[in-house]
Amino acid sequence: MLKYVLTRIGQTILTAFLATAAVFVLLRMAPGDPAVNYAPPNPTSAQLDAIRQEFGLDESIPVQFVTFLTKLFQGDVGTSFFFKRPAIDVVMERLPYTVTLAFAAMAVTALVAIPLGVWMARRQNTAKELGANIATIAGQSMPDFWIGFVLLIIFAVNLQWFSPAGFDSMSSMVLPTATIAILQIALISRLVRREMVVNLAAPYLTVARSRGVSERALTWRYAFANSAIPVVTAIGTRFAAMLNGVVIVEVVFKWPGVGELVVNALNQRDFPLIQATVLVTVVLALGVQLLVDLLYPLMDPRVRLGEASA
Repeated sequence: MLKYVLTRIGQTILTAFLATAAVFVLLRMAPGDPAVNYAPPNPTSAQLDAIRQEFGLDESIPVQFVTFLTKLFQGDVGTSFFFKRPAIDVVMERLPYTVTLAFAAMAVTALVAIPLGVWMARRQNTAKELGANIATIAGQSMPDFWIGFVLLIIFAVNLQWFSPAGFDSMSSMVLPTATIAILQIALISRLVRREMVVNLAAPYLTVARSRGVSERALTWRYAFANSAIPVVTAIGTRFAAMLNGVVIVEVVFKWPGVGELVVNALNQRDFPLIQATVLVTVVLALGVQLLVDLLYPLMDPRVRLGEASA
């Protein structure tokens, strides 16, 4: 166990470093000059050179990279061009909003998708299951931004039940959470249904039924218990993806999270802020994946961590 955890932590550190390094190089190879974004109107060459020198962009990319690595190993990701503050501090201020939104969306997803998927599996090849399949396929097919705009028009503009943008109360979470959850419910419920159909037809369930085990116990204690690992893996993977910033949803609802922050940073060509965002979100996402791996033996004692990871 300890060896596995230490190995995964090492992999997390290496992955976060490689991702940040790749973003560092790609940002500087992309067309455009960040100095232009922060210069006054009609800047002179001297003004642009002064800004490049201030931001450390006057050196070659290899020299900039060595400077970046030196500061990174000292715990300094850089100072935001726009905010004039440590980039990591700016990201950490926004991160709780993204984590809260992601957690709320996945909680709603789990509470709805798991019972729905089990319900669909129990009614396989019926008209009810066909209707549920059509609904989930529709939910899976609709893009996030379209769902968000529809919910905004209906519930924020027409009915005025919720705030259309920003975060001023817990009710502000309802529309962005619902926007994210609709797609996730469609994906997870279909996965649960597929796994449950296989396990409900397994021979061990026939044996348990012949011994007088109730249908409720057969469904949840036997069939769902053996379907849990793929479901937990999918939920963990989707949650980890959300921690990288639900960019479209955050932009649509002006949610003050990491997604909106990184979009603004890209528009402003704020290199340190983008690098800090990548570093933090990659570490968090890989941490969630590690936690999911550690849950496998608790759900199924037959699973060993090395095998679960593979």
